[in-house]
Amino acid sequence: MKKIVLTGAAGNLGSHLREPLSKMCESLLSTDIADDIGTLYDGESYVKADLAEMDQIAPLMDGADMVVHFGAFVDEGPFEKLLGPNFIGSYNIWESGYRAGVRRIVYASSIHAVGMQPKQTAIGIDADHRPDGFYGLAKCFTEDMGKMYWDKRGLESVHLRILSASNVTNPRALGSWLSYPDLIQLVTRAIDTPTVGFSVIYGVSNNDRCPVDNSGAAYLGYRPQDNAEVFAEKILAEAPPADPTDPAQMFHGGPFAAVKIGESGLAQMNIVTEKKEV
Repeated sequence: MKKIVLTGAAGNLGSHLREPLSKMCESLLSTDIADDIGTLYDGESYVKADLAEMDQIAPLMDGADMVVHFGAFVDEGPFEKLLGPNFIGSYNIWESGYRAGVRRIVYASSIHAVGMQPKQTAIGIDADHRPDGFYGLAKCFTEDMGKMYWDKRGLESVHLRILSASNVTNPRALGSWLSYPDLIQLVTRAIDTPTVGFSVIYGVSNNDRCPVDNSGAAYLGYRPQDNAEVFAEKILAEAPPADPTDPAQMFHGGPFAAVKIGESGLAQMNIVTEKKEV
C-alpha cells in the first residue's frame, strides 16, 4: 500500500495506531489539530489540519489508498461544539476521499450510536441506531453517510463501534474493554480484508461479559485475544452495590446514557488512558 492517512494522530488511540500503520504502507500521513506529535516513525509525516476545513483536509488525500479516521471531539457536548469536527469533519473526509479516489475509510464509530439500547438486550451489528446524545448522533450520521457513499459511489468503509478503549476501572468495562493490542488487530483487519463494502463491527476485546455480538462481521477476520475478566475480582470487590435504576448501568452508553444531552459524559467516568510515546 502506498499511502494511508490517519486523523486524530495526537489522540490516545491514534498514538497506538501510528507505528503499526506506518509499517503497512510506504507513506503514513498523520494529522490532527496539535502543533506536532513528537518523533515520527519511519515513513511517517505530520500535517496540522482542522477537520472542519475542507481546504485543509482535501490536500491530505492526494495519492491515499485508505483513510483511518479517528479524529473527533471525543465527548458529549453542545451540538455547536461537535458540529465542526464530528459532523462537518466526517463529510469532509468522505467527500475529499471520494474525489481523490481513496479506496476505503476506516472510521472510529462508537457504542454511543446505539447507546440507548438496553444493556441486558444483546445487540448485533444490525441494531437500530439509538444515540445517547449529540456525540452518538454524529456517529449515526457518519455511519449512514458511509453507507450512502458505498451505495451511491462505491467508496468502501468499515465502522468500528468502539465500546471503551481505556484501562479497566469499573464494572461496565469488564464487558466493554478494548485492549490496545486488540484495537491494532481490529484496524489491521479493517484494512487488509480484501473487500468490505459497508461494514459495521464492535470494537471490543474477548471479554467474558461482552454485551454485544460481532458474529455478523466474522468475515472481517477480527479475533480479539484479551479478556477483561482478569480484572474482575478486584473491580467487583471495590465497586459500590449495583443500581438497576441507574441508566448508566442499564444502557449500552453507560454514563453517556445518564447525562443530559449536551453535557459531558466523560466527566462522570474515571478514565485512565495510556497514550503511547515514541
